Amino acid sequence: MDVLKHKCFLEELLFWTIKYEFPQKMVTFLLNMLPDQDYKIAFTKTFVQHYAFIMKTLKKSHESDTMSNRIVHISVQLFSNEELARQVTEECQLLDIMVTVLLYMMESCLIKSELQDEENSLHVVVNCGEALLKNNTYWPLVSDFINILSHQSVAKKFLEDHGLLVTWMNFVSFFQGMNLNKRELNEHVEFESQTYYAAFAAELEACAQPMWGLLSHCKVRETQEYTRNVVRYCLEALQDWFDAINFVDEPAPNQVTFHLPLHRYFAMFLSKAVKCQELDLDTILPDQEMLMKLMIHPLQIQASLSEIHSNMWVRNGLQIKGQAMTYVQSHFCNSMIDPDIYLLQVCASRLDPDYFISSVFERFKVVDLLTMASQHQNTVLDSEHERSMLEGALTFLVLLLSLRLHLGMTDDEILRAEMVAQLCMNDRTHSSLLDLIPENPNPKSGIIPGSLSFESVLSAVADFKAPVFEPGGSMQQGMYTPKAEVWDKEFDPVMVILRTVYRRDVQSAMDRYTAFLKQSGKFPGNPWPPYKKRTPLHPSYKGLIKLLHCKTLHIVLFTLLYKILMDHQNLSEHVLCMVLYLIELGLENSPEQESEEEESAGGQERCHDSWFPGSNLVSNMRHFINYVRVRVPETAPEVKKEPPASTSSDGLASSQCSRRKSLQRENSGTAQVFSLVAERRKKFQEIINRNTSEANQVVRPKASMKWSAPGATPQLTTAILEVKESILSLLIKLHHKLSGKQNSYYPPWLDDVDVLIHPEIPRYSHGDGMTAVERILLKAAVQSRLNKRIIEEICRKVTPPVPPKKISSAEKKTLDKEERRQKARERQQKLLAEFASRQKSFMETAMDVESPDADIAMEIATSEQHVSEAIYDCVICGQSGPSTEDRPTGLVVLLQASSVLGQCRNSTEPKKLPTTEEEQIYSRDTCAALHDVRLTTLQRYFKDSSCLQAVSIGWEGGVYVQTCGHTLHIDCHKSYMESLRNDQVLQGFSVDKGEFTCPLCRQFANSVLPCYPGNNMERSLWQSHSNKCMQDLVQEVEDLQEQLGTFPVSISSETNLSKEMESVMKDIKSTTQKKYTDYSKSPGSPDNDFLFMYSVARTNLELELVHRGGNLCSGGASTAGKRSCLNQLFHVLAMHMRLYSIDSAYNPWRKLTQTMQDKNPELISEELPEVPVLYRDVSSLLLIQILTMPQPLHKEHFTCIIKVLFTLLYTQALAALSVKCSAEDRMAWKESGALKKNTSGGEKSWEVLLGHVVSELSKGKIFEEGETEELTVVNPDSVECYLQQFCLPFLRITSLLQHHLFGGDLPSCQEDEEFTVLASCLGLLPSFQSSDQFTSASCLNWPVPAFDMISQWCSELASFADRHPDQVKALLIQEPKWDLPRLLQLPENYNTIFQYYHRKTCTVCTKVPKDPAVCLVCGTFVCLKGLCCKQQSYCECVLHSQNCGAGTGIFLLINASVIIIIRGHRFCLWGSVYLDAHGEEDRDLRRGKPLYICKERYKVLEQQWVSHTFDHINKRWGPHYNGL
Repeated sequence: MDVLKHKCFLEELLFWTIKYEFPQKMVTFLLNMLPDQDYKIAFTKTFVQHYAFIMKTLKKSHESDTMSNRIVHISVQLFSNEELARQVTEECQLLDIMVTVLLYMMESCLIKSELQDEENSLHVVVNCGEALLKNNTYWPLVSDFINILSHQSVAKKFLEDHGLLVTWMNFVSFFQGMNLNKRELNEHVEFESQTYYAAFAAELEACAQPMWGLLSHCKVRETQEYTRNVVRYCLEALQDWFDAINFVDEPAPNQVTFHLPLHRYFAMFLSKAVKCQELDLDTILPDQEMLMKLMIHPLQIQASLSEIHSNMWVRNGLQIKGQAMTYVQSHFCNSMIDPDIYLLQVCASRLDPDYFISSVFERFKVVDLLTMASQHQNTVLDSEHERSMLEGALTFLVLLLSLRLHLGMTDDEILRAEMVAQLCMNDRTHSSLLDLIPENPNPKSGIIPGSLSFESVLSAVADFKAPVFEPGGSMQQGMYTPKAEVWDKEFDPVMVILRTVYRRDVQSAMDRYTAFLKQSGKFPGNPWPPYKKRTPLHPSYKGLIKLLHCKTLHIVLFTLLYKILMDHQNLSEHVLCMVLYLIELGLENSPEQESEEEESAGGQERCHDSWFPGSNLVSNMRHFINYVRVRVPETAPEVKKEPPASTSSDGLASSQCSRRKSLQRENSGTAQVFSLVAERRKKFQEIINRNTSEANQVVRPKASMKWSAPGATPQLTTAILEVKESILSLLIKLHHKLSGKQNSYYPPWLDDVDVLIHPEIPRYSHGDGMTAVERILLKAAVQSRLNKRIIEEICRKVTPPVPPKKISSAEKKTLDKEERRQKARERQQKLLAEFASRQKSFMETAMDVESPDADIAMEIATSEQHVSEAIYDCVICGQSGPSTEDRPTGLVVLLQASSVLGQCRNSTEPKKLPTTEEEQIYSRDTCAALHDVRLTTLQRYFKDSSCLQAVSIGWEGGVYVQTCGHTLHIDCHKSYMESLRNDQVLQGFSVDKGEFTCPLCRQFANSVLPCYPGNNMERSLWQSHSNKCMQDLVQEVEDLQEQLGTFPVSISSETNLSKEMESVMKDIKSTTQKKYTDYSKSPGSPDNDFLFMYSVARTNLELELVHRGGNLCSGGASTAGKRSCLNQLFHVLAMHMRLYSIDSAYNPWRKLTQTMQDKNPELISEELPEVPVLYRDVSSLLLIQILTMPQPLHKEHFTCIIKVLFTLLYTQALAALSVKCSAEDRMAWKESGALKKNTSGGEKSWEVLLGHVVSELSKGKIFEEGETEELTVVNPDSVECYLQQFCLPFLRITSLLQHHLFGGDLPSCQEDEEFTVLASCLGLLPSFQSSDQFTSASCLNWPVPAFDMISQWCSELASFADRHPDQVKALLIQEPKWDLPRLLQLPENYNTIFQYYHRKTCTVCTKVPKDPAVCLVCGTFVCLKGLCCKQQSYCECVLHSQNCGAGTGIFLLINASVIIIIRGHRFCLWGSVYLDAHGEEDRDLRRGKPLYICKERYKVLEQQWVSHTFDHINKRWGPHYNGL
């Protein structure tokens, strides 16, 4: 590092800029002059000259993040220009400076490596705990380096410069072996270090990315020289590393590092050399000894992965699992696990296969397990880990032999395989798939996600599933799911295993595969992973096949098959699956020279070698092994056996043969290496068979002494096992075992010879273990005639039933085991069946709790007519019984204030969300606004108390009551609430506000509605049709209304029931805000309460009508039939309504049913008059009448009330019509009506009645005011239609009321018949006539002569008209035409909303909000969380939700595209209704994709709003503390 000497002002400026850590203004100033070419060159050279100084300042800086960004801000402008970069490289030694600066930077945080030989190690590695690595302080320098290496000319210079390469390899070796993990054997580690993040980031950024950058320039033949250089210096660095850590042949136990960047450089350049540069692999590979060393550490990582997943590292804490996952995770795998496995594949293809296989089993510590004895000792592994380690070893071998990522696959094939593997694990969204496919980290490399090949491969392998909803309401994004043919042909379990970060994903892929096979009918049972054909190997790696054809592997396979057949412990289906997979791989990849002469000689006689005659799997499969000598503990069952008379010399001294074999290979000079190989192989084979029959048994080498546990091992002794099996016979017996039947295998070619010619039969491609065995036997038969013959022989003489006395103890054990398993299975089935039936009955009762009306009465005893009561089940104590005065039962209900009805508009065009200044929304035309105006007008001209009975409120802030249908004792509920109060861990609801979740179905609730103790007999009494005449009934109704205070439950005596009814009434009142209950001029007047109570009933009926789509055409029980609580609600309201007496003089009933005599206009008193009957809302009158009658009500009285009210409604319709038509029409009707007046049935003809209304109203000043808007065509049909439409809303409400009070289903009908069907259902139509001559007037039943009644009603209007002629028409009730409530219509493209709102100023505080939001109900623009618009500690969104939706608000957050729901004191994120082209949300607009409206989602949102189900469907609620 030279001393800086400044010669010009620019250098001085830059120096101080660096000194002060790049102040933003200086950076901008220096960059602004770059367009000047001379300055650019001068500045770049100065920058390079100060590079070391930048590094020093950066290291010292406290704000290294900010500084890093500013450095890169400058350097990226200088170094991205290839011409400039090349010039500076040549003139200023840029590469040297960069590499040296990086090296120097890392040197400051080196520590001694503890890998291998702790005491004498000379190797140093970076310390991942240092701030430099933890905070990624090095990244600006590394990113500059990667940036300049992307230029071909600069990279070329780097790859040609030997000195630079040496320095760079020196730099990389600092990371070799960093972050060493030592396995904790005794206690759990005290402090879990998180340094591994830093280690993985450092290897990826400082080593792997420059490597990918260099590799991108080694793509053609002409660049061979570069590869040779890198490989040469890489190997030198590796040799130095082995020397420095004193590595000989055995890795130190219980240590692992995941960081071997030198190995990976070596591997990746080898791969490139073969794939792109046509280099001969053998010319750049080192000698055997070096290869043996090279394979050790990557192999150690694979074994450690298996150990970590077997929970052997559990005492090191969670971080070790984190490392194992990061190592295979998508951003790291192609720089870590892929090169490691490739390197192992290269070593395996060049080393002695027996040596390699034995090393694998030794590394995985399962050598001792591979014995034929039923018991063994493992000196290096606890028995509980043996099984998963054995699975790990076999799985690793399968990966090693099947993967072709670097061994011949093209880039497109790799991409396709990666994509299929990810999609098989789970359906994926487009963005997560982009993230999960390992990309080549260098940006200038081939496969860039999102490139053409990505999209085309995606459409080839996957189908798009549009975003949907699950019944629970959780929203799915748009997903890609594998096509059927992908599951059928391309599902590759090996690739899935390689790429899974979580082990559960492998299971998930298998489950999905199973489901596909079941669904497509290919295989019904539990399938095994399918065997997939591989891409052919590149010729350079043909040596890999030798692994499949070496005796050691065959001995292992034979032993494992035997052990599985004998049911030895610690073996699993997975082990068998992998064993079969390896056999199948061997058969698929058999060496070409399967010699026929070997067959003619007859394989069995030539058994002079131990175990197997040759190394070819095809011929070894049929070789019978008769006796095996094993070493077993003395306690083992085998010891008791007598050895047979002639023991075959099957266990020839394997040690000699192995030495002989190795010495024949003299391609590498030193004998010492050979003895190493021989020792390892000898030791391995000795352990594996423990059957050396000769005296000169070789002692186990000393190296392994440190593994053996001291002392505790029992004595080993030799036993001889009679085996008499070959791999083929074991496979056939396995087939029998798997199928559970004797003789289950029958060679398929005996029936159909074609099988041998076309062995690729689809029926073998999917299936379980039996299918796999059949497939293997078929392949073995296809490959050799001898195998075919032997399979047939074995099948012919398969074991006859064995006489019982010869069963050995081991076999007996297996039989018992099988029987026990069978019994256990049966028991389990029985239990499951019982459980299922219980669950079913629970579902039936829980989900269909009838509302008590529909409860089936208990058997009525024939002897005495005793009355059966409704029976309720309490979901807390589980007892059933009636609801009584003392111990009332209640329904679990949720009370919520609702303004949904108020949002109805009288136009069918939905309102749009404003997205320009011109579009604005006014709430003048909403239902709530119009009702408000009407009430205020009435209160101006009429007596307050009478006004408050002429309308209903609750259009805004009405109380909606809903239930899940479950009942509980009210005292049980109180103790339940007490326990919730004591339980501190509450999920999103507040017990102090009375909130809870239903104990059975967990639905949100906040009150209990007492069930009125009623009996079911009364129902039948009510419904008996009496023949009393109309007059009598009218009188009875009046008398009943007079009996105020005589309530069946006498209120004077306070019972538990009446107390509860009062408390629930309080809850109902407190549900909504005061402003929605107080409408009277004198605050606190009882009229207010009266109005509020019947309006609650009105709100619930109207909402049910909305939920049914605004009409009753669909009929049937209420959609919420099982869950309706209206009956109970009416009882509670009625009880309270009857506490208010109506003065009999003002009782509306009399005005409706009697003609008043004293028409004395002189008596006009000072006070305001009452509201004329024709101005009163008939539905409100209906509820007042019903709820003030003593309960339970008789059906005949109900019908009587309806008939009387219908006459009033009809008159109102005529009056409204008369005002609408022109003066000429009025005259015409007046005359035609007068003519027909005296005909029979005149009272039931609309013409007569209309004429009468016109003549009566003409007496006042009603028609004089200006011309009215005219009815277009006034013909009889349109008048009839108008009258029916006018009366329909009342009929609908009444029919619903009747349905809830008296049960009985609603009839379904066509829309045009709705009027007649409802009228006859309500008893207004005497007998149903055919519809052609039907008129609405035929439903009229006048209690007193019609003309007198009409005259009386009209005279009230006439007298009002004298005083206020301008208001008469305005107050006449008009034909209501409300559309269903809708949310605002949103634009197709989200950008439209975003552009308009995200810079829009708030109307309250005139600032641009940080988090703008817009209400989707009324379009108001609000500041989310804005303190600027806070009023009395309420932020604007919460305030708006109370004003607009009585506590429910739906807001679209402009900057996040997400919708939030506010419900009372809680809120939740609902999700987004805008999705990108792949059906995904883009929360917080992070990905910046164009978003489009998802109409289905918006429909669901609207549906939840209208049906008030936000609380039930959305699960993640939290308190907002008024801060939104």
